[in-house]
Amino acid sequence: MHYVIGDIHNEAKKLQSILNQIKIKPKDSLIVLGDIFDRGGTEADPVEVYFMLSGIQGELTWIRGNHDQWLADYVQKYYAQSERKRRKMAPYAYNTFEMMRKRLTQADMLHIAEQIQQLPLQKEMIIDGKSYLFAHAMTSHPAVIHKRGYYLMGNSSLDYYFLYGIDGYISFVGHTPASSVVWAEHKLVSLDEMSCSIWKNDKSNVYLMDCGSGFESGRLACMCIETGERFYSDEE
Repeated sequence: MHYVIGDIHNEAKKLQSILNQIKIKPKDSLIVLGDIFDRGGTEADPVEVYFMLSGIQGELTWIRGNHDQWLADYVQKYYAQSERKRRKMAPYAYNTFEMMRKRLTQADMLHIAEQIQQLPLQKEMIIDGKSYLFAHAMTSHPAVIHKRGYYLMGNSSLDYYFLYGIDGYISFVGHTPASSVVWAEHKLVSLDEMSCSIWKNDKSNVYLMDCGSGFESGRLACMCIETGERFYSDEE
C-alpha cells in the first residue's frame, strides 16, 4: 500500500497516532509531502519526528517542503560561520533549530541539512496503472521543470491549479491548509469534515493534504492511495 501524509510540522504525537493507525509494513510506502519541521507548539519535537520517519518499516519518500528548506539553509549557514559571527546571526524564525541543537551534534545537524538539500521537489509514481505526482505546494507536468519556489511555495496560479490540476496525472500536495481555501467551497470537495479535512477538486486529480498540523486546532492527515481510506491524528 502507498500512504500519503500531509505537513507534520514537528508534531511527533500526531505522527505517532497516524503510524499507529496505518500499521505500515515493510512492503508499504509512506510518502511525506514536506514540512516535517517548524511550529508544533508546546509539544513540538523535531528530533523525534525525524527519528520516527527514519525508522519506519516501509519505504519512505520525503518530499522537500519550504520549512525543511529554510531549516537546512539556516543550519548550513550557521555552522559555516565562526563562533563570533554566529552570535551576530539573527535567530532562526521557528523553534526547530534550537530544539535540535540541544539534542544533536553539529555533525548530525549538518547531515540532516544535507539530506534535506538532496530531497526531491517532485516525485512521479505509477500506482495500479495510474500516474501520480507528489510535491509540497504545486506539482507540474514532468516535462515542464520550474524553479524551486514553484514546488515549495506555489505561485499566482495556485487557485487555477487546485481547480484543474495537471492533465493525465493525480496530484497530492500540502502547504496550503485545506481549511483556508474558503473561496472554493463549491469547487473543491471536502472528503470528511469541512474544517481540517482532506480536500479534492471536482476532477479528482488534486488532493490537498495539509489539515493544519502544527497549529493548536489542526490535525495530521494521511490517505491510502489504493483504498482511498483516510486517517486523522485525532481519530486513533
